[in-house]
Amino acid sequence: MIHSMTAFARTEVKGEWGNAIWEIRSVNQRFLETYFRLPEQFRGMEPVLRERFRKALARGKVECSLRYNANASAKGNLNLNQDMAMQLIKHANWVNEQTLNSQINPVEIMRWPGVMEAEETDMTEIQAQLLGAFDQALKDFIAARASEGKNMKELIEQRLDAIIVQAETVKTQMPEVVKWQREKIIEKFNDAGIEPDSTRLEQELVLLAQKMDVDEEIDRLFSHVKETRNILKKGGAQGRRLDFMMQEFNREANTLGSKSINADITNAAVELKVLIEQMREQIQNIE
Repeated sequence: MIHSMTAFARTEVKGEWGNAIWEIRSVNQRFLETYFRLPEQFRGMEPVLRERFRKALARGKVECSLRYNANASAKGNLNLNQDMAMQLIKHANWVNEQTLNSQINPVEIMRWPGVMEAEETDMTEIQAQLLGAFDQALKDFIAARASEGKNMKELIEQRLDAIIVQAETVKTQMPEVVKWQREKIIEKFNDAGIEPDSTRLEQELVLLAQKMDVDEEIDRLFSHVKETRNILKKGGAQGRRLDFMMQEFNREANTLGSKSINADITNAAVELKVLIEQMREQIQNIE
């Protein structure tokens, strides 16, 4: 299956800890490049995510972001270090006695470092759920690339069919073109009042036939169409191979255009170049 390099996917995951949203988007790129925007507490996940992208994708500039919203009511309970608090109260009372018995502010005692401690959230379980959601986002992302790739494949196949039509049109017209050119040469000799001998005429016609011969170009166009269809059928990361085939198509279209001697063949050569360019634009986004 052919995959596009342009796609987007979004997945949300919820738990007692809160909720999070993964977003993955990509555009065309010669190689695979991955960029991440992760909350600080999840930066350690980046190597794992990068490796999963590497195994699943071949090309494209991929941006991956995570939005994490913690549930305030699910935060760990506060624990009181009673021993430390009692020691602080004892010492504070002594200070009070030395300073005319001013009252102790309990909040100040609790603010002392180490007196109040919050339970640490179990990030291991949260990361496991986030990775599961990421895998789903990646699956949806690949499916989106495949869907877009299917559309591109259909457009390319339509252009390949049109190239076949143009090539067959040129091939069908060539006998009439040669006949017309032969008559034109004879007419020029007659207009000049020259009676060409058969040898001279035959030489002119041979040179003309060599100049006009487009059979090789037409055969190569047919061959390129067949090879391109095989590549599309094979699927996978075929963007570079398809881009190479477009270069081959252009080479034959240019040669055909240089050999054209009437308006119909010239128009066919121009139409071929238009079709090839339309395919090339699609192929730029194929993985």
